[in-house]
Amino acid sequence: MTINEILNTYSWEQVHKLVYNRTVHDVERTLAKTKLDTLDFLTLISPVAAPFLEEMAQRAKTITQQRFGKTIQLYAPMYLSNECQNICTYCGFSMDNKIKRKTLNDSEIIMEALALKAMGINHVLLVSGEANKIVDMPYFLHAIALLKPHFANISLEVQPLSQEDYRELHLAGVHTVLVYQETYHEEVYKKYHPKGKKSNFAFRINTPDRIGAAGIHKIGLGVLLGLEDWRIDSFFNALHLDYLQRTYWQTKYSVSFPRLRPAEGTVEPNFIMEDSHLLQLICAYRLWNPDLEISISTREREHFRNHIIPLGVTTMSAASKTNPGGYVVDPQSLEQFEIADERSMDEIRDLIRKHGYDPVMKDWDVCYAGGADA
Repeated sequence: MTINEILNTYSWEQVHKLVYNRTVHDVERTLAKTKLDTLDFLTLISPVAAPFLEEMAQRAKTITQQRFGKTIQLYAPMYLSNECQNICTYCGFSMDNKIKRKTLNDSEIIMEALALKAMGINHVLLVSGEANKIVDMPYFLHAIALLKPHFANISLEVQPLSQEDYRELHLAGVHTVLVYQETYHEEVYKKYHPKGKKSNFAFRINTPDRIGAAGIHKIGLGVLLGLEDWRIDSFFNALHLDYLQRTYWQTKYSVSFPRLRPAEGTVEPNFIMEDSHLLQLICAYRLWNPDLEISISTREREHFRNHIIPLGVTTMSAASKTNPGGYVVDPQSLEQFEIADERSMDEIRDLIRKHGYDPVMKDWDVCYAGGADA
C-alpha cells in the first residue's frame, strides 16, 4: 500500500472518535504490552491516558537510555534565505508579508559558519524559505560545498524536491532531510496554504518517499502543533512514520514537535497544546517506537526544556537564530518565528551535564565514514 492508501483508510472523524473514546482499560492493556502498534500509540495520546503520564515518563526514560545511552546531540539551524513564493498564514516568511528579503552570499555563509563553529557546533541544519528560482538546487549544492569542510553533519529543511535532487544532495554530503506535513487534514491544509507550490498537499505528503528512495541517511517528520487537533494529526504522523520505516528500512527517522510561535503577520493557534500534552506525546512516541530519534527545539520555553532531557529526547537545538544571517551577518533581519529559549550553547551543555547526560556535538557515523573532525 502507498502512504496515500494507508492514510485514506482512516477519516479525520473516525480517528477523532477513536482517540476520544479510549478507556482506562485500553490504556492498561497497552501498557502491559512489550511491542506497540499505531493504535496503541493512539491510545497513549488519548485524554484518558493523562493520569498514566508518570508511568509513561519513567518507561520512556528507561527505554531511551537503553537505546541511546545518556547522550543528547546538539545542533543549530543556519537560515540561508527568507525568500519565499508561498503564502502560509502562520509563517513570518510568507510571500504576502512585506518584509526585507535576504539570501546569504558565499562570504556571509562562511561568516555564519564560523560563528557556529565558535560555539562548538558540528551539526548544522540549513533552512530556507521556499523560493525555487532563488534558493534552488545549484544554490544548495554550492552552500553545502562551502560548509562541508566545517561541519561533520549537514541537515536540510527546504522546499520539497524531486527524487533525483535528493539523490544529488545525498551524494553531496547531506545527512538528514526534514519535511513537515504541517497538518494531515487536507481541507485545513488548503486553508493555511492558499497559494504557492506548497499548496499541493499530495506533492508534499509524498516527499518522504522521494527522500527515502534517494538513499538519504535520515528523514525527519512532524506536524505544526496548533493548526489542528494535535492528537489526530500526531496519529496520522505515526502512520506515516510506520509506513516509511517498513518501506525504507535502512533509513533512520526522527520526529520534531514545532508548536506555533509568534511571527510577523501570522494567525493565532487554532488549538492550544499544553506542556503536559507535549510531554504525553513525547512519551507515547518513545514507548511506541524505541528507535525513533526525538528532537526538541528552542521553540520551547526554558522550564520545559530543563525537565524534558531524561524523558525520551535524543536531540536538541540551542542558541538558535531563525533569521538569515542572524548570528553575525544581519542580526536584525526578520525572524521566521520567535524562539522561546535564548540561552547560549554553553548554558545548554551545562544543563545537559547537570542531568548526568553527555552533550554530543558531532555525528560519529559521519566521522567514521571520513567526515570532518570535531
